[in-house]
Amino acid sequence: MSHKVTVIGDGGWGTALAMVLNRNGHQVTIWGHDQDYIEQVRERQENFKYLPGVNIDPSISWSANRDQVSANTDAFVIAVPSKFYQPVLTSFHGMIPPSSSVISVSKGLLDDRRLSDWAAELLGIAQVAALSGPSHAEEVAYASPSAVTVASPNTELADFFQELFNSPRFRVYTSQDIVGVELGGALKNVIAIAAGISDGLGFGDNTKAALITRGLAELVRLGVAAGGKPETFVGLSGVGDLMVTCGSQHSRNRGVGERLGKGETMAEIEATMTMIAEGVFNAKTAKHLADSLNVEAPITTEVYKIIYEGGSPSESMESLLSRDPKPE
Repeated sequence: MSHKVTVIGDGGWGTALAMVLNRNGHQVTIWGHDQDYIEQVRERQENFKYLPGVNIDPSISWSANRDQVSANTDAFVIAVPSKFYQPVLTSFHGMIPPSSSVISVSKGLLDDRRLSDWAAELLGIAQVAALSGPSHAEEVAYASPSAVTVASPNTELADFFQELFNSPRFRVYTSQDIVGVELGGALKNVIAIAAGISDGLGFGDNTKAALITRGLAELVRLGVAAGGKPETFVGLSGVGDLMVTCGSQHSRNRGVGERLGKGETMAEIEATMTMIAEGVFNAKTAKHLADSLNVEAPITTEVYKIIYEGGSPSESMESLLSRDPKPE
């Protein structure tokens, strides 16, 4: 069955998911706030800032008109970076019918809260599903086989989005643990920055493997304390996403960490970035969440110090290595 779907957010991830939906036979519109840029993308059939080099099917519509993209739409996919989540969704308040099927695909936190919670509140929707998993936009756009998880305590909503997105090249699993799925997707970005710092400092595979493994333990501690289920974090949205984000050359978070490890400042890095690395924004949120829940999160704490307090990457690494030994 074909559906009319609006993707709110014209970044690389929103565009890649729109391409998945388009291949599945759905009628897709992508909304972006910049009218001039939207017109250029439509003319060139390429999202040249956020997904360069990828040809976009002309049957995908582009619009900067909120009223237009909200009318007579079956489903909404929210692909807005957490940094801009609140103002963008506030601008859509009252335009999306409360009975609409809505899913958040952004991987982040905002003021210690999950983005699906924010979406439900800001849009006036009873329940918003979430999608997460190891899925770089570039690979999804080129139909490289990928697998993700759609989560919602409402099984009918999860099943709807599973059917909407699922295809032979984009396999979709479902989960009722929306807390664990969203936290896994958000918190792994901070660990990926740490993995990149290790790369930038010139350390080897042993160091990186240790960071990822202990980062997973940290992610599970924090995620479970916040209400997620332990088994969720060894699934696609936990260890799966952690592996790809810590190891891939596509990963903006790992790339930011590598540049920090090589001695660049956060200001220098941000001045050259077109797309947002969620881990930078979420390092502060994750540390605050860990502090509020009294959860030990040494890797997150050191990443926070480097980004927000000008800490030394090499000193942070020494701090992690000099911690008292303990049982695994």
